[in-house]
Order: sequence, then structure tokens, then C-alpha cells
Amino acid sequence: GIAIGAGTDVAIDAADVVLMKSRLTDVPAAIRLSRSSLRNIHENLFWAFIYNVIGIPLAAGVFIPLGLTLNPMFGAAAMSLSSFCVVSNALRLNFCRLYSTKHDRKAKPMNNIAIQPSDTAKITKTIKIKGMMCEKCEHHVKTALEAIPQVTSAVASHTDGIAVAELSGEVPDKQLKKAVENSGYKVISIK
Repeated sequence: GIAIGAGTDVAIDAADVVLMKSRLTDVPAAIRLSRSSLRNIHENLFWAFIYNVIGIPLAAGVFIPLGLTLNPMFGAAAMSLSSFCVVSNALRLNFCRLYSTKHDRKAKPMNNIAIQPSDTAKITKTIKIKGMMCEKCEHHVKTALEAIPQVTSAVASHTDGIAVAELSGEVPDKQLKKAVENSGYKVISIK
């Protein structure tokens, strides 16, 4: 992962790459730089491989029976030229535009994805209850209401003497009243 330098110590310790600045635009810039560096390494390895395939057998004298020999002075010049080419290729990274999005891959458009409106609107019912005196009473009422399948959540308050139930579908008031009264409390009204 990537962490930003101003982040927490845990994030910095867990990250593979830590960006020193606190700008979010440095994340794609770091990715662009790493891709350019990897491409540069592959190019340098390719040219080093070609150089070694030709230069090492020639310097070792494999081609002497064919009349090809390598003067040590030309061998030293070839080694110097190889090093010069590798360094010059690596210095091309200075011309890399890190913040240019010209060569980035474009994201596919999401035309086929549509946000579906919710068919089932949440229904809220407020139940006025008599007999709740403590937090344990609140818990009993909450548990009794949430046992009904259409109740998605319930909150009870003994200080206000009410319980608010969110429903995913229509529930008869009789069913809510029965659930609360089976817990030992009296329902005064349901709105």
C-alpha cells in the first residue's frame, strides 16, 4: 500500500511506499515514476544482454579461428560506451512528466449502471409505553420489537416512555402492541 507522510505511524510502518508530501496527486505521480523506472530497467537489461552476447565471446577469443580479434583498447572503449549508454538511458527519467495525465488509461464509462430508487420506503412508528423504568426495560422492549420480522431497528427510552421502531414493511398496530405487552409493559398509543 501507499501511505502519505503526514499519516499515522501505523500506516507509515505498514505501507510499501511512503510519500513525503501530503498531496493526493503524488500517488498517481509515484505510480507513473515507478512504471517509467521499470521500463527503463527493462531497456537497460535488453541492451546489456545484446552487448554481452556480442562482446563477451569476442573478448574471450571465440572468434579467433574466423580471424576476428579484439584489441584491448577497443574492448575498454566498448565497456565505456556501454556504461555511457546505460547512464544516458537512466537520465531520461528526468524528462518524465509525473503530473501529466496524457498517457493514462481512461476508465471505462459506467453507462449501464443506474441507481435504482428504493421501492420500500422506511416506515417509522412511535409507541408510547407505560411501565419502563430502567435501561433493562428499554432492552426488553427493543428485543421484543426487533423479534418482529418487518422491524429493522428499534430504540426505546424509559425517560421519555416511548419506543421508535423502523419498519421495512407494513405491520399492524395490534402486532406491535402484542409484542410490547407480552414483555410486561402497557401500550398507551401508537403513531
